[in-house]
Amino acid sequence: MITNNWDTTLYEDKHAFVWKYGEDLLNLLSPQREESILDLGCGTGQLTAKIAETGAKVLGIDADAAMIAKAKANYLDPNLDLNFAVADARSFAFQTNFDAVFSNAALHWIPDADAVITCIYQALKPGGRFVAEFGGQGNVKSIIDALKGSLQEIDFDSQGLAVSSLWYFPSIGDYATRLEKQGFDVIYAVLLNRPTKLSDGDAGLQNWLLMFASRFLCMLSPEQQKQVIHTTEQRLRPSLYRDGVWSADYRRIRVVGIK
Repeated sequence: MITNNWDTTLYEDKHAFVWKYGEDLLNLLSPQREESILDLGCGTGQLTAKIAETGAKVLGIDADAAMIAKAKANYLDPNLDLNFAVADARSFAFQTNFDAVFSNAALHWIPDADAVITCIYQALKPGGRFVAEFGGQGNVKSIIDALKGSLQEIDFDSQGLAVSSLWYFPSIGDYATRLEKQGFDVIYAVLLNRPTKLSDGDAGLQNWLLMFASRFLCMLSPEQQKQVIHTTEQRLRPSLYRDGVWSADYRRIRVVGIK
């Protein structure tokens, strides 16, 4: 199984848009004082802490130990009912159930969506809500197509690894059906186009690739990495580079399901 090698410093310094866009999702969650809430795929904890600031009791979980360590260093506060733990979204279980499960920009990293949904459903109290946003159908398609072409130039795909298999970007119909099959009442689902400017000027796309394509870039030699990144930039420059700034062609699903 291929795993991410997350650089928490790069994540926080150059990719703050991941959680900043998620702040608006908190309005959909509408956390209430004393509610118990699970933040699934919490990363370095920015949104987890914001939920806790409302007076809710919050547990943030992530499969990456470095992310959880950074979250604890950043946000553990005796004045907040806030904790963090390492856990796998496909197999987590807790002795107590939650009023809500929240997830921002995490579920597209886990192709085994049904296992995740099972865990979420079992973690909720009856009547509890699941509120999530993640990459939807067509998310970063231009980047994926360009990256796949660049990898093919060095015969990377001959190793049997398809770039598209590393992410899960479903349609609304696909994901809502999966939720309903496991017992959720889907009361809200939308697919949003969200072109997103990347920070750090000319280095924006390179930073994005090093952060979010690390699953397979880490399998290349340093020379191959440089070649693949350079070729991908050249392929995308006409469409995603304007006035010294790179953008990513994001599309996001937002969904609310009730147990």
